[in-house]
Amino acid sequence: MAATLKPYLTAVRHTLTAAMCLENFSSQVVERHNKPEVEVRTSKELLLNPVVISRNDKEKVLIEASINSVRVSISIKQADEIEKILCHKFMRFMMMRAENFFILRRKPGYDISFLITNFHTEQMYKHKLVDFVIHFMEEIDKEISEMKLAVNARARICAEEFLKRVILKQDEPKTSEVFQCLTSKESLQVETCFDCFFFHMLKIV
Repeated sequence: MAATLKPYLTAVRHTLTAAMCLENFSSQVVERHNKPEVEVRTSKELLLNPVVISRNDKEKVLIEASINSVRVSISIKQADEIEKILCHKFMRFMMMRAENFFILRRKPGYDISFLITNFHTEQMYKHKLVDFVIHFMEEIDKEISEMKLAVNARARICAEEFLKRVILKQDEPKTSEVFQCLTSKESLQVETCFDCFFFHMLKIV
């Protein structure tokens, strides 16, 4: 675990544990209604001050607590365009199956959001819910990094197979410059730009 990641996750864990002191509370506006106050926001006195825990500009967590619910919004590190696409696809895949995750929100704040209500804390262990959120934050960066490596490896193979069919000779003019990345030192040698190639292929798919 990175030196800066451990205190970041520790701060998130302590804040979540403190914010998850929830109780059953009916709506003060509509009779016989019990909705997450952090979502409906009809009574300001039932809402706590939101807390933002930031590791850097790209990684942060927003924790919004109320008397009967907690909303956790997570911003995931995305260093380049490929990671942005992978993160978007992965989050979309999860949100389409939100009912299987119980606490996952379909419309996220930041990149992904969890909504924990008093009914969840009554049916599940509170410390296990906190552990799940922390474990998710630990593993999501690894998952995206592994997917990026797999994408680059697959892109390399695809580009090599594609460029095998492009026959270039040193004494012939270069006609397929769309699929070439030429260096200034080796003007007659073709270098393949795998990231750009696969990014273009992802857009097509």
